[in-house]
Formats: sequence, structure tokens, C-alpha cells
Amino acid sequence: MSRTAFAKQAAACEDRVIALTRALVAIPSPNPPGDTRAVAEAAAGLIREAVPSAEVTLHPTSDLVTNLVARVRGHAPGRRLVFNGHLDTYPVNEALPWTVPPLGGEMREGRLYGRGTADMKGGIAASIVALALLGAHPGLWRGEAVLTLAGDEESMGPLGTKWLMDSLPHATGDAVIIGDAGSPRVLRFGEKGFLWIEIEAEGRASHGAHVHLGVNALDRLCAALDAVRGLRALRPEAPPAVTAAIAAAQAVSEPLSGAGEAEVLGSVTVNIGRIEGGTSTNLVPARARAGADIRLPVGVGCATAEAALASALDGREGIAWRVLRRFEPNHTDPGHELVRRAAAAAAEVLGAPCAVNMRVGGSDARWFRMAGLPTIVYGPTPHNMGGADEYVLVEELVQVARVHALTALDFLAA
Repeated sequence: MSRTAFAKQAAACEDRVIALTRALVAIPSPNPPGDTRAVAEAAAGLIREAVPSAEVTLHPTSDLVTNLVARVRGHAPGRRLVFNGHLDTYPVNEALPWTVPPLGGEMREGRLYGRGTADMKGGIAASIVALALLGAHPGLWRGEAVLTLAGDEESMGPLGTKWLMDSLPHATGDAVIIGDAGSPRVLRFGEKGFLWIEIEAEGRASHGAHVHLGVNALDRLCAALDAVRGLRALRPEAPPAVTAAIAAAQAVSEPLSGAGEAEVLGSVTVNIGRIEGGTSTNLVPARARAGADIRLPVGVGCATAEAALASALDGREGIAWRVLRRFEPNHTDPGHELVRRAAAAAAEVLGAPCAVNMRVGGSDARWFRMAGLPTIVYGPTPHNMGGADEYVLVEELVQVARVHALTALDFLAA
């Protein structure tokens, strides 16, 4: 069999990718609570049926979280490519104005509806199709292709992808493809890091008419938050290849992801997401606290940001702060072989060049990149992700499956 024939089979995957997505969406796996046991079992059955040659194993890591690993081998020793995805989704939230059954996988005018279709059970289905094509034609490639499905990505926890990487040698490899939400027109090679912080302010209570007798904790907190916003002035020292890629992708990427994406990708952003304080309008609050999400571009590490926070906040009377969660910005060299092969496959499938860009949001890609593994994110466009009537375009699911399959074949046949 030739690569041309393989590509032709990949192009004929629509029915298969639809059926797999529907089957996965039908089984709820909302996080919270993060129970992926049933969907992992179902995915194992689907993979065994679609990829008879696959070695499939389940890996429970808590009372609720179960992960899955499937592996197929080529005709000779070689490199290992890992497909990765997450089985958990946003909560269904039936109180939202759904016009379709949230788990029904209903089709309308080329759209496949249901919670998780875009984030990311459709992307998982695309990777399963790619794995099935590789498993059916081992004579075309060498090495191993592995699919790892994690159970706790939405909560950014350590019981899914991180656990698999630490526990199973074949859960890591020479390259990683993740079908998380994005766009077939944009190949993502990196993502911003982040610091989540909490700031607490103490004051002294008094009646609101007697402010001279109290110290307003919210005033102190607001001043501290103004100082935190000052981190936006930090200037990154990013590799020129990253800066150039963001600029080159802007014309394609921003119409899809929103005007201003390029600026956000190259700068520190601060979002004050939560403020609490006070008990009554006519009382001076004695305590207040806030939560902030600080996103870091390539070229500004967590240590730099934390040093800036310490300079801005330490020593302020009545103010204490702590880091709740931290991850470094991470990227794969946009000139890496994996990126080049995936971009070429995408151009072949789309019939037009594919933009190569960073990703604003986080994903399990960070675990692989932190371990030094070249990793890309390439998935379908999310529509109404987390809201009512989440859907994905069937045309894009097919495109993603084709690109996953061709990229994997070309990488493993090299």
C-alpha cells in the first residue's frame, strides 16, 4: 500500500469519526466531579473494535479517575508517536438553554452537537481514526503509535496525563499530537504559562459613618490589585522564532480567535477573577480577598513574575499573598520536524497553508513540553464550548483525523 492510498482511506473517514464522537459524547464525564470510569471503559471497547491490533489498558488513579492507553506497532523498531486527549468535559448544566439533547450527538446541517463534541471528544475520535489507520497498515511505518486518554485535564490535575507519563514508559515518546479544541487552520506549537494567586487583606472594622475609626480592608486590597496589574509592563525575552511565528500567524489566527490575540500571546495578562469582602454596605470591612489569573508569555518565567509580585506586594501593611497554581510557559520550536510535517499535512488536507501559532489557553501539552517532548495541538474549532448547544463541524472532524493520520505516518515512516 502507498501513502497515496493511505491518504485516500483517511479522507473517507467521515462515518467513522461521527460514530466514535457520538458514542463518546453519549457517556457523561463532567468535571466536576471528574468521574471518567464509564467513558474510559466505553472508549476501550470502541478502540478494541476500531483497532483490533491495539494493546489497550485501563489505569484507575483514584476512586473517580480512570485513564486509558492504547498502543499499536509498525513493521520494525523505530520512533514512538503519542496521540493524547482528555476524557473529562465541562459540566452538562441542563439549566442552560439547550435546544438539543446535551448527550444526544444530534446532527444538524453539518454540525454535531453535544457536550464534549468540541472539547474534546471529537478530537479523541479523530485520533482513534488515525490510530486505526496506522494499525491497519503497519507495513508503511516503523516504531509505535500510542493513544493516551487522561481523566483530569479540566481540573489541571496530576492524575491523568502526568500520572501516565510518570508511570508508563510508552506514555511518552519522540513526538506528541493532541486534538484539543482549536482550529484546523491553526497549528499550535506552544502555550502561555500561568500563575494563579490569592491576595488577602486585613483591616479594622467600624461603622461606615465612622471611617476614621476603621481601616478598610477592601481599600487595601484594591491598591494591591492595582500593583498586581503592574505586571502587564513586564517585557518578554522570547526566542525570535516564536515572536516571528506569532506575527506571521496573525492574519489567519485572529479572525478565528479574536482581534488582539497576537498581542495577548506576546504579553503578560492579569485577570482579577474573584473579589470577596465586607458584610454590609454601612460597615467598614475588616477582611477581603481576591483571586487573580496571571498569564505568562514565552520569555517571562514564573520566577520573574513571582519576583515582580514580591516587589509589588511584600511589605504592604495588612496584605498577604500566595501562589495557588503555577505552570511555566512552554513551546516546541516552530521549526521542529513535527511542526513542519503537521503543517505540511494540514496544507495538503485543507488545500491552503496552515498558520503556525501559540495557544492562549492551557492544555495537557504542557506536561509533555515540560518533559522536553515536541508537542503540537491540532483540533476542531470549539463552538459554544462549555455552554448550551456545544457543537463541532463534521467537516473539521474529518480534517483533523486526516491531519493526525498523515502527520503520524510521515513522522514514523521517516
